Amino acid sequence: MSDASLIYFDNNATTKTDPAVVKAMMPYLTEEYGNPSSAYRFGKHAAEAVERARGQVAQLLGCEPKEILFTSCGTESNNAAINSALTMDPDRQHVITTRVEHSAIIKHGEWLAKRGCEVTWLGVDEKGQIDLKELERAIRPDTAIVSAMWANNETGVLFPVEEIAAIVHSKRVLFHTDAVQAVGKVPINLAHAHSHINFLSVSGHKLHCPKGVGVLYVNRRTRFNPYLMGGGQEHGKRAGTENVPYCVALGEAAELAGKHMAHEDHAVRALRDDFESKVLETIQDTHVNGDRDHRLPNTTSIVFEGIDSEAVLLLLDQAGICCSAGSACTTGSVHPSHVLKAMGFSTERARSSLRFSFSRYNTAAEVERGLEILRGVIGKLRRMSMAA
Repeated sequence: MSDASLIYFDNNATTKTDPAVVKAMMPYLTEEYGNPSSAYRFGKHAAEAVERARGQVAQLLGCEPKEILFTSCGTESNNAAINSALTMDPDRQHVITTRVEHSAIIKHGEWLAKRGCEVTWLGVDEKGQIDLKELERAIRPDTAIVSAMWANNETGVLFPVEEIAAIVHSKRVLFHTDAVQAVGKVPINLAHAHSHINFLSVSGHKLHCPKGVGVLYVNRRTRFNPYLMGGGQEHGKRAGTENVPYCVALGEAAELAGKHMAHEDHAVRALRDDFESKVLETIQDTHVNGDRDHRLPNTTSIVFEGIDSEAVLLLLDQAGICCSAGSACTTGSVHPSHVLKAMGFSTERARSSLRFSFSRYNTAAEVERGLEILRGVIGKLRRMSMAA
């Protein structure tokens, strides 16, 4: 299928790589192949490129370059932050997180629980928001770290991260946020006087960068134990030869994300709102999942009553439309969305929901065409259901 015929509404799963990002990384895939740890000039060129990229990412996050640690992906960043906290004090082996986190946190928490750590799972209300008083009550003297995502990957719901971080900080506990979906879509300023975030995770491929590179922000006042040990790269925080082309790519993508932030908040939000409002107006028995006042500008999760989302996805795919029934990392699972179930929704509602997520590469014409096809698909499935 050609790009011209594809309508891509699944930008929370991954994003189209920006041509400018490809252009920036290409020299480091070809002629500039030096090892950044080498002492000669050829290697130093690569090291300088990595440091430029570190500065570009730091600019987007509002922090210092030395607080940026390049990783392979958001999952590694999440794992590294939690593992570091748990190795700091053998008497602090309690972790707090939420029931709506990405599988990178959920699965890690389940693994830790099997190996002797205690994990407290905070619930959410029907809007997908946590109870801050419940969070405060859950923090104990043996709590090592609290991890709560900035933005939910399925519903787009934004947690009040600054308030959460302040509560955790007041208890002298470390705080980590999986900001994979938030970075580049909402302003983040980690140097802000009221920011009490110790760790923050980023994934490049959510920022129009190739897959295979991420970042872990480590606050300069926070002790950190490396997840990978060896040659001492990344200022001793992550061993392994740096993936120079992809570090450069993420740096360029971060700079472009900063430039396009206003566009995300206005033009992309307008596309999402137009799509969402017309779905609700023209397709019966549809509802939006989650907090509509506090969410990402690009994301909507919609339930189509009486319809199996997998059947919708199949027909939309045949028509050249990409969207999802939830997180890309759990696609193929026979289980309903853990996020929607945690919000108190029935299995039927969870299995009747679809996520649509937009980017700066989407157009109004795609929204109109997508709506036309979606209405036809839902109508067809409902007629088939009535006939059966």
